[in-house]
Amino acid sequence: MSTYVYGIARSTHPSPPQQLGGVGDPPQPVRALRQGRLMALVSDAPENLRPKRRDLLAHQQVLRAAGAQGTVLPLRFGGLSPDDETLAAVLAEREDHYLERLRALDGKSEYNVKASHDEQSVLRLVLADDPELRAMAEAGRSGGDGGAYEGKLQLGERIANAVRLREAQDADLLRETLKGPAEAVSAGPQSTGWLTNLSFLVDGEHIAEFVAAVESVREEQPHLVLTVTGPLPPYSFVE
Repeated sequence: MSTYVYGIARSTHPSPPQQLGGVGDPPQPVRALRQGRLMALVSDAPENLRPKRRDLLAHQQVLRAAGAQGTVLPLRFGGLSPDDETLAAVLAEREDHYLERLRALDGKSEYNVKASHDEQSVLRLVLADDPELRAMAEAGRSGGDGGAYEGKLQLGERIANAVRLREAQDADLLRETLKGPAEAVSAGPQSTGWLTNLSFLVDGEHIAEFVAAVESVREEQPHLVLTVTGPLPPYSFVE
């Protein structure tokens, strides 16, 4: 049977509690596989593993429980080894590397920040910043030349370009403002609906400063809608 891997920690890390269930139905018991100065949090891998909600939550819960007791290098959902012996060999081969990453992440958590625009607020901003664009919009509303089809098309294109420019500016602003209290920044995958998706590695001593910086952005840039998730295991800062 394959071995499912949740994360890697030092061999001195406490063993997972017996009642902690992992992926699978029924949940597979989570155990510690120790090799040299490292240990891996593992369980037997269920057959036909799929990213179902229950298993995704179980993976996260194991890492949160382990992370509350010390630093863990988290694997993303779906990490498999053919067996315990193969995993132990990898831990032995890369022991120095994993120990270096554990030292680098000691006492640190990940905060993910996604940002989008409030459409009406950003529209008011781009019109306020461009008198010519504002005049075109007012002409369109009054039924002047700007109200013709070609005028409306040109207006729509210019507004769309102005909004895209504002998105890029706001993405840079967010990164620059929040990276101060953070140890590192990692850009996440982009998707429809977000103008930026950033993960920040934050030391425990600077969490309050980081949260205050987020609130400062919210207050000073009300056209930005921020979604902040954390503290999380530092997924974005582990190979």
